[in-house]
Order: sequence, then structure tokens, then C-alpha cells
Amino acid sequence: MASAWKDLPEELSEPARLLAQELRTIKDAAGLSLSELAGRTHYSRASWERWLNGKRVVTEQALEALIGAVDCDAAALRRLWRQATEPAAGAIEDAAVVEETAGPEEPTEETAAEAAAEAEPADEAVPGESTPPTDEAPEPAVAWWRRPVALVSGAVLLALLLALVGLRISRHDGQASAADAPAPTAPAGAKPTPSEPACQAVGCAHKDPKTTGCGKDARTLQTQVIGKVVVYLRYSRTCQAAWAAITEGEPKDYAVITDSTGDSETALIHWGYDNYSAMLNAAGPSIGFQVCGFQPAGHDCTSTVADLASVVASTPIPIGPASPPPGTGSTPATATPSDSAPPSQAPPTDQPSPSPSAP
Repeated sequence: MASAWKDLPEELSEPARLLAQELRTIKDAAGLSLSELAGRTHYSRASWERWLNGKRVVTEQALEALIGAVDCDAAALRRLWRQATEPAAGAIEDAAVVEETAGPEEPTEETAAEAAAEAEPADEAVPGESTPPTDEAPEPAVAWWRRPVALVSGAVLLALLLALVGLRISRHDGQASAADAPAPTAPAGAKPTPSEPACQAVGCAHKDPKTTGCGKDARTLQTQVIGKVVVYLRYSRTCQAAWAAITEGEPKDYAVITDSTGDSETALIHWGYDNYSAMLNAAGPSIGFQVCGFQPAGHDCTSTVADLASVVASTPIPIGPASPPPGTGSTPATATPSDSAPPSQAPPTDQPSPSPSAP
């Protein structure tokens, strides 16, 4: 269904504008409303409204979900996304060209011969030939190396030769230093995400889904919109664990995941607009899970879902993050879980911690 689109923001870059226009074209060609688009891709209606109106650039995961949900030119769409998200490459300096341009010209045989000719002493008298008389006083004899022309020519030739030798040595040293330089290593304090999940079922309870590797196959099973805020029920079939996520919120907004046994974890936004909670054990098929969101405008909850593994097995739910990543400068960090506070209680005490993007 065609839409009466708003004008895109004037400050939007040209690649981002072309991407937003292509997304609009794909949506209209598929005849989908925002709600239908959100249902097919499992990303909220509010997020698609921002992406289609150029308020934010669509995330790569949401783009892949769209490609899998509608008929479109996937290669062209991915190319537009890369152009809109990759920064322009900086100017690359060609050191060799700069050295050749700045350095002196290489001496040739002709220039060397000319310099040597100028450096030779004046012609001497040949025996047997008479020298015509002259009224001028004879010029005093001057050694050839003290004559100005010879001195300048010799200095120029020496400078050319030294410059050429120095240029070759500097190139050789530069190549040797580059070859001998050790390969870069990761910082000692870095914590890479494990290639395989580090826990499963009850072993994942109250642990971070990102640092354990459980976020790699995470899927969104339930969402609930509260004003502009969206809360998510997230699940990893590999780790058999579930957790809550919250996006589009503000500091002190939070979401709580609670299971039918009374266990819970909290995703509190400390700064930025999103966060996620620690995990709960979701191995038991009879255990139900619900996520509730809380903000000054009110609160609401998702439906309760049990046997999460069967839900994933019977539903084509795409793998991906719960939301677009936070703004520039945000760094991933472990979410601060609550002390098992049930959703009906007040939000947990705010602690200084960055708000990572939800896994």
C-alpha cells in the first residue's frame, strides 16, 4: 500500500537519503503497512517509522530481516546500507611519491660532464707557440678548486650524489622497519566474546548474555510498546536461557523479566536509550516468561510464553539484536541486574554503568 511520506530531513547525508528512499519504495511495492512490516521482520513499528523517515539509519540485522521478508534486490540494498554507514576513507599519503617529488633530480652523465668541464683549469701555453703581446696585466694564477664556478659546480654535484644515496638508504630502512615490526596484538584487558557459549540452562542464570556468547543466536519472542519505549523477551536456544531488553527509552526507564517460579532480572537504562538484563534459566518447558516495562508514562507487559524452545522451532523468527545500536561513543558493557526485584516493586537503585546495545 502506497504511503504519504514525509519529507526526509535536510541534514541527512546523500547515501542515507538514498537508503531511506529505497526502503520506502520496497515497503510500498510490498503493500505493507508499518504494523505488517513490523510483524514480518519482528522489529517494532516505532523503529521502522524512524528508519523510513530518516531519523536513524536502519541496522544491518533489521535490513537482513527485511530482505528475508519481502521480494527486493538484496545486493543493491546491502550496497546502499554500506554507503550510508561506512565513514569516508581518509586521504592516503604515498610516501614514495612524496619523496621522489620533494627530493632533487638524479644526476645524469651530461650534467656530471658539464660540472667536471667547468671545474677544469684554464688552458696553459703550448711550447713552441708564441703568445701575442697584450697590454693587460696578467691574471694571477688561482687554483682550480678555489675558482667560484668550479666550487659551486662541485658542491652541486656532491649534494646530488648525497641526496640520491640518502633517498635509497631511507627507502631501505623504511622497508626493513615495516618488515621487522611485530604484528599488533589485542590489549591485555580486552574480553573477546567466546566463539562458543560459555554456559547452558541453569549455568547461565544471572549471567550476561553478551559476554557468555548467548547473544549470537538470540531471538525476540515477544515485544510490547509503552509510549515510545519497546520491551523485548529475548531467548537463546543454544544456551537455553531468556532475558529482557528495552529500547527507545530514557535513563531510569527499565524492563523486568519474570518466570513462573518468581525468579526475575532487570534491564535498567543508566544512560543512552537501551539496555538488557542478565539471563534466567529457560530449559524447563513448563516455565513461563513475561517481560514488563516501566517508565513515567506507565507500564505494560508482554504475554506469558512457555516452552520457548518449541516456539522457536515452530516459528521462523530471525536472529538479530533487539534494537538499533546506541549513539556514537557508546561502549558495550555488562548490564546491571537487579536484586531479583519483582516487577511490581520500585526500580532498582541507579548505578553508574554504560548502556550497551541489547544482544
